[in-house]
Amino acid sequence: MQYHDVLPSGGPAAKLFSENQDDIAASSRLHRPDYRILPAGDTALVVEFGDCIDRHISAKVLSLAHRLDAAQVDGILETVPTFRSLMVHFDPVTLSNADLEARVAELMQDLQVSEEVRRVWRLPACYDPHIAPDLDEVAARTGLSPAQVVECHSATTYHVYMLGFLPGMAYLGDVPAELDLPRLATPRPNVPAGSLGIATTMTCVIPLETPTGWHVIGRSPVRFLERGPRPRALLAAGDRVTFAPVSLREYELLAAQAAAGALNIVPLNEPVEAAA
Repeated sequence: MQYHDVLPSGGPAAKLFSENQDDIAASSRLHRPDYRILPAGDTALVVEFGDCIDRHISAKVLSLAHRLDAAQVDGILETVPTFRSLMVHFDPVTLSNADLEARVAELMQDLQVSEEVRRVWRLPACYDPHIAPDLDEVAARTGLSPAQVVECHSATTYHVYMLGFLPGMAYLGDVPAELDLPRLATPRPNVPAGSLGIATTMTCVIPLETPTGWHVIGRSPVRFLERGPRPRALLAAGDRVTFAPVSLREYELLAAQAAAGALNIVPLNEPVEAAA
């Protein structure tokens, strides 16, 4: 006898069976965790929260990262937030994969998801055509004027979802729908550090000279990566960023200050110490 031969085929029994199955499915959804843990080799695991780019998902990722950091679990080496997951690097000699999974599950049980803004930045950016090779094309493809593209881009407050691809490169979202364009069909072979790009729903400032498929619509004089024995990125996941348009002349002055190490950029919400 096959399994399907014993299923109710009609009448009250079939209705009752269907309702029971619906209740079981609803109960399963109710108790199913909204994350999953995936192995990533012998020294890392990934806690995945979804399959899309979403600020609430990002808040879950960052809340777990904060909680793991605060818990100071012996053996965890680093947590790396991405758009929809958190990678946890650990020392397998000190902490087993199974113990780490159990610790993550424990912390997830009463995780308080916070969308609290971390640091708020207002960063200078120059949209002058001399350093914005794709600005006119972006304007033509979106039906906007170049000035409207600049206004649209600079009027938006962006969320830092993650750092990746290059050291110090922050993925900022979400670009206004009017500026949502696919990547360039043919990537540019090289763009200068500080180039301000857009692609799909993301914008970024490219911290190092590199090839890119992003539409370059400007440039920032800010150094997004401090090199040295201990490289340091300016931005971090969870920060908020807006861009303040500056003229080409202002950009050149600020870029000279940055090159001399004299451009001091601090978050708007960072406490300022009183003068002695």
